[in-house]
Amino acid sequence: MASYHEDGSDGVNSVSSEQDQPGSSPKAATFKGRLQLSNFMFKSETAPGSSTPTRRSARLNLTSSSAVSNKRPKEDDNNGNSNGKAKKKRARTAAGYAPPSTYAHLPLLPDAITQSLLVLFIGLNPGIQTARTGHAYAHPSNLFWKLLFSSGVTPRLCSATEDRQMPELYSLGLTNIVARPSRNGSELSKQEMDEGVEILQEKARKWRPETICVVGKSIWESVWRVRHGRPVGKAFKYGWQDDTENMGVIDGEWEGARVFVASSTSGLAATLSPAEKERIWGELGAWVKMRRAEREVEDETNEAGS
Repeated sequence: MASYHEDGSDGVNSVSSEQDQPGSSPKAATFKGRLQLSNFMFKSETAPGSSTPTRRSARLNLTSSSAVSNKRPKEDDNNGNSNGKAKKKRARTAAGYAPPSTYAHLPLLPDAITQSLLVLFIGLNPGIQTARTGHAYAHPSNLFWKLLFSSGVTPRLCSATEDRQMPELYSLGLTNIVARPSRNGSELSKQEMDEGVEILQEKARKWRPETICVVGKSIWESVWRVRHGRPVGKAFKYGWQDDTENMGVIDGEWEGARVFVASSTSGLAATLSPAEKERIWGELGAWVKMRRAEREVEDETNEAGS
């Protein structure tokens, strides 16, 4: 059997017999040796006495068009064209508004509030974990209780289960701008947020805290929008707000609660770095420690006078 090289020739053995004949001059190696590929090419002639074309190997029947058609089909493209096996894409639920009926099976969270608090904290609304446990800021990723302690607002690290005791223990109150629970803030409507502003004003007038701490930028954006009829825009700032922004003002009777805007404590809020959050909360903590010490002196003075 002849051996073949990649260049298409049949190698040295195909011409050696002719070169070994005596008296004959060596012939140059060509592609026209004994084995001619043309003998294996398809010919349309029929065999003598037969109307059926000569049978050929199926491997030699390939044409350029059939070769293309036998190529492996491509997989589906990004537009979903069916050229092969479809890729399974993981379904993702887009975040967006969820009506109150979505979480109607979860209980509402009661306020922890009393008269003349040092600080009344206003959160966005109860999360799923908070609603299920019945305690404020209960999700493990929420930084509220940790920031209270690290900032000095509380002298020790408290837990969510102590939320009802905060007014009595440290003169701190808890409420929300929206009462109903949801998975995150995006499931609340702007209308719900805006309607909650007047409810907060009423609570401030009733309970008269010294300071209201708004826990998160979006809450203050709603308060500002309702008050001024426009977005807060570049006027937004963390920390103490101007006295003109006091909440719960009663003309001629009470100047209202001073407002402090703190960063959100949600584990989903990553706009600010941990150091920036600590700085913002530290400013509130410094004031709380100062006022708590002043109150203690006032209480001692009142007791001595009585």
